[in-house]
Amino acid sequence: MAALGENAPGLGIGMVGYAFMGRAHSHAWRSVGPFFDPPLRPEMTALAGRNAAKVQGAARELGWASTETDWKALLRRDDIGLIDICTPGDGHAEIAIAALDAGKHVLCEKPLANSVAEAEAMVAAADRARERGVRSMVAFNYRRVPAIALARRLVAEGRLGTIRHVRAQYLQDWLADPGAPWTWRMDKERAGSGALGDIAAHIIDTTQFVTGQQITDVSALLRTFVHERPHDGGTRPVTVDDAALFIGRTSGGATASFEATRFATGRKNSLRIELNGSQGSLAFDLESLNELWFHDAAEDSLTGGFRRILVTEAEHPYMAAWWPPGHIIGYEHTFTHEIADLLTAIAGGTDPSPSFADGLQVQRVLAAVAESAETGTWRTT
Repeated sequence: MAALGENAPGLGIGMVGYAFMGRAHSHAWRSVGPFFDPPLRPEMTALAGRNAAKVQGAARELGWASTETDWKALLRRDDIGLIDICTPGDGHAEIAIAALDAGKHVLCEKPLANSVAEAEAMVAAADRARERGVRSMVAFNYRRVPAIALARRLVAEGRLGTIRHVRAQYLQDWLADPGAPWTWRMDKERAGSGALGDIAAHIIDTTQFVTGQQITDVSALLRTFVHERPHDGGTRPVTVDDAALFIGRTSGGATASFEATRFATGRKNSLRIELNGSQGSLAFDLESLNELWFHDAAEDSLTGGFRRILVTEAEHPYMAAWWPPGHIIGYEHTFTHEIADLLTAIAGGTDPSPSFADGLQVQRVLAAVAESAETGTWRTT
């Protein structure tokens, strides 16, 4: 009997970058076959990085068959059909546009770009490529948390009625210590922004995904608490925000509030979202990834209220591929789900989601937040 996926056509993967996101994506490429049996068999063909020794070490550790020290070499290789971009934001546009124009499918980490102009150019390249059957997707992995996917289903089915309120937060504390070292994430030229692009992008996309509505206008405040950080025996300036707060309105008429910070002491990776509708509410916290809290307003007041749903049943999104009910999954599984959906879309000749156009919409919200914080006025997206 043939092994799972053995007869599926192969798709050579070339990945650029091998740090945090590169490790997460590598795990996903390795695990997607045994659990999801996708219609295309991913082959971890080549890993690209500028430092030859480091990229070779990473390739051995993460399971890549070969290495390149110039990402452009990946585009010239006939054994590579998809480019996975895991670089800082300042490299996304150049790599993605070149890859799409070369006929390679693209998976690009979030946020899509460092500016609206770059994101628009990437969408134009994606549109050109689609005409030739070449697909692209931006990697908002939290859409693939089963509980968040279930939340979207409940909203789409009308279980919450008309959405009136959205509250979204992303709280981390890894920069709360002023002595924490400087990294590229504190450099506006490389990262585009700080907490805003790094983590607020996630709650913007999660809100739009779950509600099915777009954020239309915002009023915002950005703050930087620590303006210099240790680096190579000295210090380097921090040129991005440490925290982002904003309120907004959605295309469906809901009011929304957002908070993103890397200074929330005691919070490690708490992406929270709560929706209140005319017929019910739901709430989620990434630090309890397998749980969704749901309230049906039709229940009587004696026993009504929020109830905990353990999202591990086979009928819950993605869970049939994993373990028996009650056996929880983790952060890394969201990337596997992402890869499974991408491979299925490519094989079926359909557009994967979220598209580059979805990424552009998030970028427009990020830009509106930054403009609002600078001008002290409401800004439309």
